[in-house]
Amino acid sequence: MGTEEIFKVDKIDGIAWFVLNRPEKLNIMNMAFFQSLKAHFEQFDQDDEVRVIIIKAEGKSFTAGIDFFELGELIKGEGARFRDRLAREIMKLQDCISAVERCHKPVIAAIHGHCIGGGVDLISACDIRLASKDAVFSIRETRVAIVADLGTLQRLPHIIGHGWFRELALTGRDFSAQEALTMGLVTKVAPERDSLYEEAERLARQIASCAPLTVQGVKEVILYSRDHGVYPGLQYVAQKNSAILPSKDLMEAFQAFMEKRAPKFVGD
Repeated sequence: MGTEEIFKVDKIDGIAWFVLNRPEKLNIMNMAFFQSLKAHFEQFDQDDEVRVIIIKAEGKSFTAGIDFFELGELIKGEGARFRDRLAREIMKLQDCISAVERCHKPVIAAIHGHCIGGGVDLISACDIRLASKDAVFSIRETRVAIVADLGTLQRLPHIIGHGWFRELALTGRDFSAQEALTMGLVTKVAPERDSLYEEAERLARQIASCAPLTVQGVKEVILYSRDHGVYPGLQYVAQKNSAILPSKDLMEAFQAFMEKRAPKFVGD
């Protein structure tokens, strides 16, 4: 299967719309999905024309999660060598999801319908999550005898806190868009898909209008501070700003303020 069948990409005014494009398969996540996901986000990271990425999906579900037919083939085997290979394969898949988080450009997930299992791994690696009213989420792995291993257990507690997280991870139950809003997994719930995408684009345009290297720096500092703590994070941002300031975009911001106009940032 060609990667063009798994994803579609449209770039408009600094926004890359990254579309999960297997509606007939409920956008399930097979091995080709993961490999192509990583390749696309590494390209976005290097593309100066891309300032923000929006992930959305075709069909009635955002994603039904991992392709269990391929998973079944992956876990066939026994013995020490097999288990070593399996651990390496899992880490490869983890790296593909982590490519979304590693991408310096902010990533917005616009979620409708079902977002199950691996889908929660994917959206947990995004920066902002929005949902339509019909969205249904589940950290489904405990219900199929698997320990979630692609990032949900590591990332989601930082997003929604341990109280909600442990209930959802241990029960594997479905939860609604409204619950996701209450716990802070998503920041807005739209009545239907068109308004969901309008809101995602509105947010993306706000971000794209800001100085791009500054936006990317903010994302980098957020992740560094999450992983290393408050005081190392403070030291890191001090070093980062001392390395990049003053910038042409900062001078443009001052000039635009004096001239009472909107700044035009170029990423320099």
